[in-house]
Amino acid sequence: MNKTIIFLICSFLSFGIHAQSIIGAWEHYHTSAENENLRSVFIVSDKYQVLTTYNADSGAFIATKGGSWVMEGDSITETVEFDSKNPETVGSELSYKVFLNDSTLKIAEGDIKMKRIDDGTPGALHGAWLMSGRTVDAKKQVRDTDTPRKTMKILSGTRFQWIAYNTETKQFMATGGGSYTTENGTYTENIEFFSKDNTKVGLQLKFDYKLNNSDWLHSGFSTKGNPIDEVWSKRK
Repeated sequence: MNKTIIFLICSFLSFGIHAQSIIGAWEHYHTSAENENLRSVFIVSDKYQVLTTYNADSGAFIATKGGSWVMEGDSITETVEFDSKNPETVGSELSYKVFLNDSTLKIAEGDIKMKRIDDGTPGALHGAWLMSGRTVDAKKQVRDTDTPRKTMKILSGTRFQWIAYNTETKQFMATGGGSYTTENGTYTENIEFFSKDNTKVGLQLKFDYKLNNSDWLHSGFSTKGNPIDEVWSKRK
């Protein structure tokens, strides 16, 4: 993975309080040392973000990194929560600057540019969410979202990604993502990458969804065809 692309995750957030907002989704197409066509997608919510790179042709997963971010002046400080390539960085803080206009995001050092995919619209589920409950074998289970073991889903207006990780052990477990739509109570995912099983790339999954205050009620069938009934809570 291009080192500059990895660097982007630490540096693409610095204009959140200016006229142009970084909130939404961004992309960058580039070529690996092995001449592979790669796509890097950067999803930014109000407080959390994720950058993922995968093969643009096959959907083969390459790397992901993300966490929380805060703004001070024209610089952003990111706290790394997960990093599939460099888990030792989990818990560290990094600060950088970027240049931003309505359609382009560029790091202060280097010539890597990302183009805007969306600005957080039109999807109804923009933001960062943590799995807080699910039904297994007809029994409801509640998950404490304050523990180190987390399953987070970040969505822009058109892009989604879920990540399973542990901030205490610094372990990255799995991820998947792609594009999504919300229409008439149906949440539709189009899978573009899936770290554990590349054969899932190209699948389209439809779920029933309902927003109940700060909870997202999510039900349907998984990539394995198993029924799922989950609760996701908006991350604060």
